Amino acid sequence: MEISIGDYLTSIESVNSDIRKNRVISRVWEKDYRLWSSEPAEISNRLGWLDLPETMLSQIDSLIAFAGEIKKSGFRHIVLLGMGGSSLGAEVLNQTYGSTAGYPELFVLDSTVPASIITVTEAIDPQHTLFIVSSKSGTTTETNLLFSYFEDIVISAVGKKCAGDHFIAITDPETPLAILAAKKNSRKTFFTPRDIGGRYSILSFFGLVSAALTGIDAASILRRAGEMRSQAECSNLDNNEAARLGVILGSMAQQGRDKFTLVTSPGISSFGLWVEQLLAESTGKNGTGIIPVIGEPLLGPDSYGNDRIFVYLRLQGDANSFTDEAVRKVKNAGQPVVIIDLHDVLDLGAEFFRWEFATAIAGQILKVNPFNQPDVEATKTATKEILKQTIESGNPPDITLSLSPSDLLNGIMSGDYLAILAYISRSEKMDETISFFRKKIAEKYHIATTLGYGPRYLHSTGQLHKGGPRSGLFLQIITEYKNDLRIPGESYTFGTLAEAQAAGDLITLQSRGRRIARLLINGDISGDTLLDLIP
Repeated sequence: MEISIGDYLTSIESVNSDIRKNRVISRVWEKDYRLWSSEPAEISNRLGWLDLPETMLSQIDSLIAFAGEIKKSGFRHIVLLGMGGSSLGAEVLNQTYGSTAGYPELFVLDSTVPASIITVTEAIDPQHTLFIVSSKSGTTTETNLLFSYFEDIVISAVGKKCAGDHFIAITDPETPLAILAAKKNSRKTFFTPRDIGGRYSILSFFGLVSAALTGIDAASILRRAGEMRSQAECSNLDNNEAARLGVILGSMAQQGRDKFTLVTSPGISSFGLWVEQLLAESTGKNGTGIIPVIGEPLLGPDSYGNDRIFVYLRLQGDANSFTDEAVRKVKNAGQPVVIIDLHDVLDLGAEFFRWEFATAIAGQILKVNPFNQPDVEATKTATKEILKQTIESGNPPDITLSLSPSDLLNGIMSGDYLAILAYISRSEKMDETISFFRKKIAEKYHIATTLGYGPRYLHSTGQLHKGGPRSGLFLQIITEYKNDLRIPGESYTFGTLAEAQAAGDLITLQSRGRRIARLLINGDISGDTLLDLIP
């Protein structure tokens, strides 16, 4: 790990001294909840991730055997239904490694936007598709509704008697999902330990089941994680890269450099999806937090403010020339930069554990509990109320906004960041369009930008938006869902649900005094539509 932090070395050394004096590293391994709070709630029962590299290795052979059974059964597709920590890790593994030849192709569906659901539905053959229903609590609304939707499709294709063979579940013991899966005669249920929070669960069944089913070398990923785990046990910070990273992130955020900007080699670009949730939901509370800036176009040094810290995950042997040069310029301009080298893609196993441990350390420095999410429930409550009003009246409630999109951008101040909240179907073209807009915003205003597709971001960065620093400006992009889908057993559609989720989040952000504007688009969004917003 190469570290270049310039004038911040003295403040970081001061934090290092406190870490040593208070035995922070040893106490993490002792699972001492008092590092983060005076109360054990949502800490003592959330530290099982520390042991996952070891405990999961003991179960990997049976998981690989199950994967072989699925392969022989003739399944050509796997669809994972999940949100947040139940899906993001699987998505990273899938985008990084893909499916091994002869194994099923994986689709991860973590959206209620009808177009996204339709895309997956049209891409699969239900007679040869296995569905993974993934929810730690077993009560995740989006996941349960998608389960109902696809169960109807499977029953139509293979009959009710055989439908259960097309579903497996991943959840905690005795959850509503566990009970439902048994009732539906699902093929198998994988039970995860209760003492692991969702965003720290990638090295559990939540990440490893889909990996094994698509032929990814899950055992080697766990072994690499185990190597980082062994290093993280060292109480000497000089030999503990995971703890050192946590110290840097936490102390730099204290110094006003709270815009953690991740740069990656092309082959591991999806890693940001997972680490974004980990840092945002873990640290974004009590008015503080680390703001992950993921997928932002690389810019010249003059486009960046003095609120950044850059971390470059560099995969050896990848197409790194452009990224190397961009990071070199940023470093030479005096921005704090950390470079982490990965020997091969299996080193992501080590990175998963490194960043989990670093996040726990950063939370201790920022004096927040990195294992709870106190502000997430507010949007869920608002969504339920809006959904109820919509069903009863036949129309969504009116929402009054005090800012237009142009007003929002006119109010940008130094140290702000712009969060784009897009309740539209994600596509390569959409990513490119919004990426260009982010680039222009950063070049003109020198602020960081983030992008979240709704409702996925509610389970990722939503906690940070409401509980973190008040430096966020929020641009919500919505559209009319013309090709809507009914939800079996419900009196509303997926489009109605997505609209309620967008409105619920907007109202909640307003209630917290956040600056937010809304842009309604019809049809495809274009670069000009967004660029016209810039004053």
